[in-house]
Amino acid sequence: MTDDVDVSFADGVVRGRRRRDLLSWRAIPYAAPPVGRLRLRAPQPVAPWTGVRAATEFGSPAPQERRRGDEDCLTLNVLRRAEPSAVARPVMVYIHGGAHTAGTAAAPMYSGAALVRRGDVVFVSLGYRLGALGYLDFREFATPTRPFDVNLGLRDQIAALEWVQRNIAAFGGDPDNVTLFGESAGADAVMTLLCTPATRGLFARAIAQSPPPATSNGTALAARWAREFLAIADVPRADAARYLTTAAPGDLVRVASTLSARAADEVPGVRPFAPVADGRVLPEHPLEAFESGTDHRVPLLIGTNAQEGRIFPRMLDILPTDPTRIAKMFERTDPAIVRRVLAAYPGYPGRRAAADLGGDVVFWEPSLRCAHAHTRHSDTYMYRYDFAPPLLRILGLGATHATELPAVFGTRGPTTRFTTALGGRRGLRVVTDTVQRHWLAFARTGRPLGDWPRYSVDGRETLIIDENCRVESDPLRARRVAWRGYRHRH
Repeated sequence: MTDDVDVSFADGVVRGRRRRDLLSWRAIPYAAPPVGRLRLRAPQPVAPWTGVRAATEFGSPAPQERRRGDEDCLTLNVLRRAEPSAVARPVMVYIHGGAHTAGTAAAPMYSGAALVRRGDVVFVSLGYRLGALGYLDFREFATPTRPFDVNLGLRDQIAALEWVQRNIAAFGGDPDNVTLFGESAGADAVMTLLCTPATRGLFARAIAQSPPPATSNGTALAARWAREFLAIADVPRADAARYLTTAAPGDLVRVASTLSARAADEVPGVRPFAPVADGRVLPEHPLEAFESGTDHRVPLLIGTNAQEGRIFPRMLDILPTDPTRIAKMFERTDPAIVRRVLAAYPGYPGRRAAADLGGDVVFWEPSLRCAHAHTRHSDTYMYRYDFAPPLLRILGLGATHATELPAVFGTRGPTTRFTTALGGRRGLRVVTDTVQRHWLAFARTGRPLGDWPRYSVDGRETLIIDENCRVESDPLRARRVAWRGYRHRH
C-alpha cells in the first residue's frame, strides 16, 4: 500500500509517501541552497514555498569522490510509523560519517526503518557540506566584496537541529526529546556539537559511535590546509576569491583528494577536513572543552570498536597505521611516552599492531578522555564493540571501524551478507537485539537498559558488546595508562 501524505509547517507543505507501515518525507530543505554567492557562506534560511512540495525522493549528496553530488545538498529526511500516536514520539537525528569528505544520508544502511518500527521513534537524517566546501577555512582569502565563513559543515548541522526544533512536532516528533547520534565523522560532529554554544537546548542526549574527537583543527593549522589546497590547485593569492567562487565542484573535490592524501603523511593523526576551533562557532577545541567542563550537560553514550584501525590501510589510508607515519606523529612527543606506548602494542611494528595503535590514537584514546571528563557532570555510558563474524577474524580485521552499523540499524545488505558468509548471522542477530534495545532505551529515557552501568571516574565501567555481553572495569588499563601525557596536535 502506498499513499501520499501531506504535512504543513512553517516553510510550506511537503508531500511524503506511505510504504506499508511507515511514512517518509525526503529531501526537505532546512537551509537555502549554498550556491553562487552563498558558496562558502553560513547557511541561510529557506525561502518559503507555495503549493505542495514533493518529498518522496532523497536529495543529492554533497559533492564528493565516487558519488555524483550537488552543492544543493542541505536537505533532511523524516521517517516514522504510519499509525497515529496520542503522544509525541522521541526523535533520533542521525549524522552520517565519511571523514567529512564523503557519505550520504540516502545510503541504504541508514534507512532507520528498523529503529522506527522497534522503538516507535521519529528518525531524521541529513545532508551537509563536505570537503573543501564544508571543512576548510578560506577566510584568509576573503575580499571586501567576497567574504568567506568557517565551519560550514558544522553550521549546516546546527541549522538542521534548529529546523528539528521548529518543525518536528508537525511530523509527530517531540522537540523536547531529541537524541543526536552519529558514527565516525558523524560522531565527531556529535562531539563537536556538544561543545558548540549555538546548540545548547537543541538536543536532550547524544550517542557517539567511534568518534575521532581530537581531529578538530586550531586556526593556525586550518590556515595551513587552506593555503596548501590553493597551492595544489596552482591558484595565486590574488585569484583565490575568484577561483573559490567559480571553480566547478568536481575540481574542488579532486584538489581535496590530493590534499587529504598529502596530509596523512605530512601531519599523521590530523585531518585537513575537520571542524575549526575558531573562537566563535566552536570556542575551543572539543578535547579542551570536555576537559574544562564547558561541553553541554546532557547524557552521553559513547564507544569504539575493538580493532578500529585495521580497515583503514585497506580502504581509506588516512590514519597513522604504519610505522613511518607513527614515528612522524610522535616527533614532538616525550621519548619516554613513545617507548611506553609502543610497548603497549605487542608485535609492533607489525602490521596489525601498528593499525591498532593508529586506530586507538584517533578513536579510542580521545574518546576515553572525553567520557572521563563528561561523566564528572553528566550521565555517561561507555561501550566497546567486540563482535566480529568469522570471516572478519580470518581476514585479520576483527571488530573494525563501522562494523557496528548493521547492528545499530538492523540493515542487511550485500556487505553484511559477505561478512557473514562463513557464519555469524545468529551472532549478529543477538548483537543487533542488544544494541537496539540499549540505543532505543537511551533515546527514550536518557539511560540504556539496567544491565549497563553508568561510567564513573573511579570504575570506568564499560559494556563489552558481543554475543555474550559483559561489563568490564577499565578494560585495557595498561594500554590506557601508556597514553598518559600524550598531546594531540591541533
